[in-house]
Amino acid sequence: MPTRPTAVSIRLATLDDAGSIRSIYNHEVEAHTSTFDLTPRSLEEQRNWLAERSGGFSAIVATLADDGVVGFASLSPFKDRAAYRTTVESSVYVSRDHGRLGIGTGLMEHLLSVARDSGFHCVVARITAESESSRALHAAVGFELVGIEREVGRKFGRWLDVAIMQVML
Repeated sequence: MPTRPTAVSIRLATLDDAGSIRSIYNHEVEAHTSTFDLTPRSLEEQRNWLAERSGGFSAIVATLADDGVVGFASLSPFKDRAAYRTTVESSVYVSRDHGRLGIGTGLMEHLLSVARDSGFHCVVARITAESESSRALHAAVGFELVGIEREVGRKFGRWLDVAIMQVML
């Protein structure tokens, strides 16, 4: 795999990043199974999503000097019940034009640092089981496969399995 471009920068996302994040995410909604969302986000919805991200649940972005935002990642609460409060769920998306450059690894390493610094104990990732690249990315930063949920999603006329991966901090 090629190495991460030296010009890549990872930082907290701002509301100004909403359009770029929306573009990356909506491509996945419309053309891939990396998200089970079926409806693209409006710019307002994306801004609202970003506005809800703060503290340990912040969103981060990867940027390249010539290309702007090329990927993003975030932490979300795992479950509503209080006993789950030290577990979070991660999400990571990289523009298809910038895949396999180490950007996803950089985002995940930074995201795990945010989770650790925020006092979380466990990070869970729910990944379309057929996504070998996403599963490999997560394994590369320490996640382990803990289970497969069979046919829990339906998109593009197909039943989809979800791989559950987790890392202890």
